[in-house]
Amino acid sequence: MKLYCKVVALLLCLGVLLLLSLFVGNADEPPPKGAGGARSLPVSSGPGGRAHPLFAHFPPVQAAAEEGAAAAAAAAAQISKREPRLSRNPGKRSPARGKFANVRRPGEQKHLKELPSLQWMHLAVVACGDRLEETLIMLKSAVLFSYRKLKFHIFAEDSLKPEFEKKLREWPSSYSKKFEYSVYPIAFSVGNAQEWKKLFKPCAAQRLFLPVILKDVDSLLYVDTDVLFLRPIDDIWSFLKEFNSTQLAAMAPEHEIPKIGWYSRFARHPYYGTTGVNSGVMLMNLTRIRNTQFKNSMIPTGLMWEEMLYPLYQKYKNYITWGDQDLLNIIFYFNPECLYVFPCQWNYRPDHCMYGSNCKGAEEEGISVLHGNRGVYHDDKQPTFKALYEVIRDFPFEDNLFQSLYYPLQSKFLETVHTLCGRIPQVFLKQIEKTMKKVYENRVIVHVGANYRY
Repeated sequence: MKLYCKVVALLLCLGVLLLLSLFVGNADEPPPKGAGGARSLPVSSGPGGRAHPLFAHFPPVQAAAEEGAAAAAAAAAQISKREPRLSRNPGKRSPARGKFANVRRPGEQKHLKELPSLQWMHLAVVACGDRLEETLIMLKSAVLFSYRKLKFHIFAEDSLKPEFEKKLREWPSSYSKKFEYSVYPIAFSVGNAQEWKKLFKPCAAQRLFLPVILKDVDSLLYVDTDVLFLRPIDDIWSFLKEFNSTQLAAMAPEHEIPKIGWYSRFARHPYYGTTGVNSGVMLMNLTRIRNTQFKNSMIPTGLMWEEMLYPLYQKYKNYITWGDQDLLNIIFYFNPECLYVFPCQWNYRPDHCMYGSNCKGAEEEGISVLHGNRGVYHDDKQPTFKALYEVIRDFPFEDNLFQSLYYPLQSKFLETVHTLCGRIPQVFLKQIEKTMKKVYENRVIVHVGANYRY
């Protein structure tokens, strides 16, 4: 028995020695090159260089590792060139990596330096004579509902400047922080100043010179003093993004029905389209106006804006009735590609309802901008227009909009049902009600929600 155990032990030792000799015999040989020139870990081989049966099922470990690393590097380089993949779960963001590492995750506060600078909206008005109060009520309606900050450019006679400054300083800080203003003297850069000043209404021709005077302003909304905003100016300002490459101004038609339109019946000069356009609400890209050569009826080549104004006036002054508005109609008659046309609800006048409702856009969406021309804020011919003007005039800035503005307006409208305009109160109320709800949500609901604690 002892002898048998010794024999078994001897055979095991011989087997171990044989295996060791195989390893040592191959250790001095250079390792074969793997794919791509990478050297693989030595693998014991049997006679004739064949892989040893014990290691036949193991891959060359180092080659596999290096090949894997190379493949991973190539894949990483390819991925870095790709666009980021959209999340499969809408509303959820994947963790940001690489160049997207600064993307804000849900719940994180946005750093102040990432906040985009607010774009100023520029609003211009020309006030002469007894238009101080009207102008202030227009500016008040602009501030009541706007979201972004406003810059007022007020062109006024010298006697009105201290009055504007005094009244605007009296506005509460909660509203005065939403705007800045500048008061400019009345000035005409070409032609006879007195002649321009007397054209149609006092100082109205000043609007023609805004591109020349406000050289540092890119875009501007001009309105007459008898305009009221029933929704945020931000909404009409957004039309600038809808201009095509040739359009540089936007106005609404003078009328919707050619048969009863003034220009289509009485004009003795060229005018835009079939009914002409009204200049009481005019959105302008001043940069484009300053850089454009306009076709005209005076010389075969184009003229710059400032070069064109006085010769155009001299040619047509005996044929125009509505002053600067007629000159604008003549300009855009020869340059129709330069004009973007507003829907009528953005310049809603008594003509749209005093003969029967003829502004479909207002019937569907409500009035966006009310234009009380014909002096309707100050007489009893159109009490619906007068009611809106008086309610906004009398509204205390920091009172509740529904209690101190909307409800009094509804009550006043009950007294106007005997007129054609008064029979469609929904046209006047729809947009202003919608706007006040948004203001209420922004000032009350969002504020309460942000500060509410369970």
